[in-house]
Order: sequence, then structure tokens, then C-alpha cells
Amino acid sequence: MNWSGWYLVLVLVAAIVVLIVLINSRVRFSPFVALLVVALGVGLAGGEDPATIADSITTGAGDILGDVGLTLALGTMLGRLLAESGATGRIADAVVSRSTPRSLPWLVCAAAFVIGVPMFFEVGLIVLLPLLFSGARRLELEGAAPSPYASVAIPAIATLATLHGMVPPHPGPLIAVDGLGADLGRTIVVGLLCAVPAIVVGGPLYARLMAPRLPVRPDAELVAQFTETGTETKTPAGVGPDGRRGEEPAPVPLPIALVAVAVPVVLMLARTVAEVALPDGASFRQVTTLLGQPIVAMLAGFLYALFALGLLRGRPAEELRTSLADAVKSVTGILLIIGGGGAFNQVLKDSGISDAVGAAASGLPVSPLLLAWLLALLLSTSTGSATVGIVAATGVVAPLLAGAGPWYVALAVVAVGAGSVGLNYVNHAGFWLVKESFGMTVGQATRSHTAVQTVVSVVGLVMVLLLSLVLPAGA
Repeated sequence: MNWSGWYLVLVLVAAIVVLIVLINSRVRFSPFVALLVVALGVGLAGGEDPATIADSITTGAGDILGDVGLTLALGTMLGRLLAESGATGRIADAVVSRSTPRSLPWLVCAAAFVIGVPMFFEVGLIVLLPLLFSGARRLELEGAAPSPYASVAIPAIATLATLHGMVPPHPGPLIAVDGLGADLGRTIVVGLLCAVPAIVVGGPLYARLMAPRLPVRPDAELVAQFTETGTETKTPAGVGPDGRRGEEPAPVPLPIALVAVAVPVVLMLARTVAEVALPDGASFRQVTTLLGQPIVAMLAGFLYALFALGLLRGRPAEELRTSLADAVKSVTGILLIIGGGGAFNQVLKDSGISDAVGAAASGLPVSPLLLAWLLALLLSTSTGSATVGIVAATGVVAPLLAGAGPWYVALAVVAVGAGSVGLNYVNHAGFWLVKESFGMTVGQATRSHTAVQTVVSVVGLVMVLLLSLVLPAGA
């Protein structure tokens, strides 16, 4: 590679350093603004025509928001419907009522896996707190665990973190799917194969080792707030034919609650199965191809939940509209970060930096999968945002996958996602949420939250590398 190519690589390195400084300096730029500033600087330093830099920024932001932003908004509204209708509480009740002291950490993983599919880490943890506190109180009363709250918190953290990074249709992995051009169905399969061992090792197994050394106890008033009225979220009263509010609806049946979560995932997997098993012109394949698109699958899940968990259970339409609008407002910051990341990545492509990185990395004795994991880990840790880690690492890694087969690209998506959840420390919002929710010291939160997410990240990487030995790397 000639000097101009190495110069472009140095521009990228400098851009990453500047991005980290802007986000963590005293000025503390928001990640969205920092990404736009860096994208502009990269375009100028990389030699892109100044007249086209703005077009690159708007095109990159618009493309990724069109592909991922709408899906994220629908997933957020689906999560709000699940929480407010009591569907998540219904799932939690089913878990606690069937648990034993030995099985509870494993069942917490199962509940967190189901509930956490459409939700970001922080939202999923808040929704799970009734289940976690109720289960911990049961262990405490039975004297079955030396630190009951840590025994249930660790499996929940491991599961939610794994979903956040590795398993579509969670928004984080979908960003990488879009940026790397991965096949969604294959990515779901690979993500699940990597996620299960990561959850098992980082959840129940790590809890068995570490919980006795973490004698934490949340604030008594907080525990009472989440447990005295039961684990089910209260739903608004129904509205009778005369327009007056009636009695509260009966609890959501468990199958209806589970279907609301399963619809998007099943539709996406059905698309992949049909594309593998059926010929191109088959009618059923065409139907599943449409329904299995992330935006359509999430829309189907949302519409099912809107009627099954909202309108048909007597919730006023205006109340639902207000609640769903508030839900979307809560992820506005995430949407802006995703758009900024798309702008940054598009400038990397249009300025030629992506091609230069690909040429430079092609001669290195480092697996692109390992590089993808490491970049996402460093960027996420240094910026305090797993989303920033994913969007920035995706732009750097994309040119390294030219000519790679669909399974290898799917592995790269999971590698990026696994890296993004590691070393989650004091500059991440999730760290403080865990610390305050469970009454931990900073040291205890480090040995639980940070350590768990790092274990999940490393196990995810190991699984990616093992699968890369089995799955075909070429087209």
C-alpha cells in the first residue's frame, strides 16, 4: 500500500481518538454531535470533495435510520405495550411461581431472554425488577442463598447484555446487520448459538461463583415498591359500552404475552428457512420474504400487541397514543446516535478511507472477526455507549469483509455486538442503574455488572471463533 493509503488509515485513527476525546472531555459533546463533527473532519482530511461531504452525511444518516430507526421505534413501542399491559409481569409471575432455589437463576435467564428481545438493557432491567426482587425475597426467606439479590441480578445482567449485543431483532445487532450487509436469518441463528453459552457462563455459573462474595441488599423501600403489589404491572381500567371506565381487565393470559414477543423473531426466522428450502418463485417464499423484513416483522408484532394487549383489553385509544409517543421520546437520543454513526460510516466510504483500511488490514495476521470484536470493545468502553461502539466499528470492519460468505459476515455481526458489551464501566448508564437498583458499592458493581458483561463478551468472541472453524467463510 502506498503513502496515500497509509495517510488515510492515520486519518481514521486520529478520527477515533478525536471522537473519544470529544465525548469524554470537559465539554462532553453528545455522541451524536461528536459523530457529526468527526464525520465532517474526516471528509475534509480524507480528501473528499467539500461539495459532497454534506450529501454523504445526510445520505448515511438517512439510510441507516430508514433501515434501523423505524424498527427501533416499533420495538420500543412494543416493549411499552408489553410492560404497561402486564404481559411482562405475567411472564415474571409464571417464572417465580414455578421456581426452586436451584432453578430460579436459570428461570430468570429464560424470563429475561423473552422480555428483553425488544428492549434496551436499562429498560429491560427496570421491567424485570419486580421478578428479581420477588425471587430474591423468596430465596432470602428460605435461606437458600448467601446473597439472594446477587444470585438473581447476575443472570439477568448476563442475559440482557447478551441480547443487547448479539441477537437480532434487538436494535444493536440490527445496526451491524445493516452496516455489514449481513443475512438477517443467518445472523439470528449464529447469534443464538453464541448467546446461549455466553448467558450460561456469565449468568448462573458466574452467579454461583460470585454471589456468595457479594452481600448486597437493595433499599427496603425500593424492594417494597416493586413487590408489595405483586409482580404484575397494573393496567388501566377498561371502558364499557357506555363510555365509562369499568373494572380492570383480567391478567393477560401467558400464551398471549409470549406470542407478542415471539411474532417478530418467528417471522424473521421463517423468511430464512423459506429462502433455504424453497425455490425462488414459490409463493410462500415471497410471502415470508415480505413478512420477514425487520420493519415488517416488528410492525406485525407491534400491531398484534396493540390490539391483543391494548385496544381489545379496554385501554382507551388516546391513552395508548400518549403512552406510545412517550416511549418513542425515550429513545430519541439513541436514534440520533444511530444517525450520526451512519453519517460517519458513509463519509469513511466516500472518502476512500474504508478501502484503505481494507488494504492495510488484508496483510495483517489478525482475523477480521477478532479485529471487529476488539474495535467495538475499545470504542464502547471509551465512549460509554455500546451503540457508538457498534456503529463506528461496523464502518471500519465493513471493507474487510469484501468477498466473505454470508455465514462469515453473520459471525462478524455477532463479533461486533459481543465486543460492544464488554468492559461496561462507570461511563455507561447501565452500570449506575445496576449499582443503585441493588444497593451496591462501586466495587461490587464492578465485580458484578462490569465483570458479567466482560465474561459475556469474551465467551461470545470464543464462540464466534469456534463457529468460524465450522461454517463456510466463502460465498
